[in-house]
Amino acid sequence: MPSFGVIVFPGSNCDHDCYHVIKNVMGAECEFVWHEETSLSGLECLIIPGGFSYGDYLRAGAIARFSPIMSALKEFASRGGLVLGICNGFQVLVESGMLPGALWKNSSLRFVCKWVNIRVENSNTPFTNQIKEGEVLRIPIAHGEGNYIAEEDVVDHLKEGNRVVFRYCNEGGDATESSNPNGSVRNIAGIANEGLNVLGMMPHPERCSEEALSGRDGALIFESIISWLNGSHEAGRGKHGT
Repeated sequence: MPSFGVIVFPGSNCDHDCYHVIKNVMGAECEFVWHEETSLSGLECLIIPGGFSYGDYLRAGAIARFSPIMSALKEFASRGGLVLGICNGFQVLVESGMLPGALWKNSSLRFVCKWVNIRVENSNTPFTNQIKEGEVLRIPIAHGEGNYIAEEDVVDHLKEGNRVVFRYCNEGGDATESSNPNGSVRNIAGIANEGLNVLGMMPHPERCSEEALSGRDGALIFESIISWLNGSHEAGRGKHGT
């Protein structure tokens, strides 16, 4: 089975959730990686979990970008290693320059914690190959600074490169203003780098990967990663493998 690592910063609080899903639900190898580590040998996918790295001082993810592990993480990604940043992990990826744009305070200026719908925009990635393009996933969010912003030309470039992986939408799949929980430009909920091997997303798939947690749409993302690493992926299979 593929080997995963979950990076732990001071203030991470979703690290055990991610570990549990990878190890106990998905049945893959997983280990915690302390932020002071400088070697990522033997790992195939790194997850930067949600939480409040370094207390979110200055800005969310702004201090974590200086951790010793970040140099190793950038080198890991440059060699094609898979990196998934969830919520605060997305903020760290943006602050470190591994993904473009910025994440700012929610348009409501309030912390938002609720279930949302997101539409899969690109099913041909390591993170979505077991999901149909256009399929709607129901996944929870919990953040105060999830408002994705970027210059118009940057957003256009993301769209043209199929790098917008998820958009907030309603149950019918329409990306409406009312379905946008934080004000993100063009309802963006997740983006990838040019190589499509680094994904940042605000929703928490690890919180909905078991039926006991009121749904398992999030498991499709982890199943896609494992399928990709095993070399057995087939793009766009959908929720039921059809």
